[in-house]
Amino acid sequence: MKLTRRDLMKYGGAAGVLLGSGMTTTQALAQSMSVKVAALKTIPAISQFLYDRFDGTGIEVEVVQFNSPTDCKNAVVTRSVDFGGFGIAAAISGAAAGEPLKVIAGLCNGGMAVVAGASSGIDSISDLKGKKVGIWPGSTQEIFTMERLKMEGIAYSEIEPVRVFFSEMHSALASGDIDAYVGAEPGPGISVSTGVGKIVEYPYSTPMGSLNVIFATHPALIEEKPEVVAAMMKVHKDASEFCMTKPKETAEAAVEIFGMKPEAVAVSLPNVELNWELSPELIKRAAIYAEHMKALKQIRDVPNFSDMMDGSFSAALKKDA
Repeated sequence: MKLTRRDLMKYGGAAGVLLGSGMTTTQALAQSMSVKVAALKTIPAISQFLYDRFDGTGIEVEVVQFNSPTDCKNAVVTRSVDFGGFGIAAAISGAAAGEPLKVIAGLCNGGMAVVAGASSGIDSISDLKGKKVGIWPGSTQEIFTMERLKMEGIAYSEIEPVRVFFSEMHSALASGDIDAYVGAEPGPGISVSTGVGKIVEYPYSTPMGSLNVIFATHPALIEEKPEVVAAMMKVHKDASEFCMTKPKETAEAAVEIFGMKPEAVAVSLPNVELNWELSPELIKRAAIYAEHMKALKQIRDVPNFSDMMDGSFSAALKKDA
């Protein structure tokens, strides 16, 4: 369902968020409304962990942590949560399989890194050949790894992928269980700041750019309660913009939320670009991403992006900003 500004006015609450300067109507409709949001405990998701600072819409947000992007996506699809932040790969896989989800915003670009042991002798993507590499199957990082290897003339079968949660990649590298990993911040920042690892590269040189995490909901929630979706989008926007304009406060929050040391945060945060818009550039890169997934046999068919994405909430917020 594509909502126009006229459509939103029918529901009153959304109009309060998106069309007017006040929040009164939305507060009335969303008051006492609790929503659950799926998030990974990673730096790319830090804005989600700050949602409770932006409660002007009257929505009470509970952030539920998951270990993998697929788990976050599944929670949205099954309506175990109302919203979720997860990798674009998981979103495309789900949509291609006909699962009910709707991408309504961006969340984070970047936040990825190829990390190797400090004394491993791995200095480039080509050096991963024959090495044990920590990768979470079905993740955005896996697709970027496949594409980067392909660019270097190396087959994915020529490395030894090891299934490791993002949260466990640093410890797996430190213990010697893997030679390298393709992970999400704060793992790379922790590995570098402790001297355990080094950055091989930030894998953003493919046509997919630095596209990583999106924000999604179930289509039924848009049909049933568009005012809640609109209000949540406002929270999401405010948290994202806060993090990008308040680096000192964001760094302090990362230390508190993730138990990171300041020196690790100093490495991680510059590798993260938080965003909230469902921009034409994001959609363009997602389409390229889907084609790569099809070519790599990760999906059978490219999903219908007009069904998968709804940019009306994002566009309305941007227009009235």
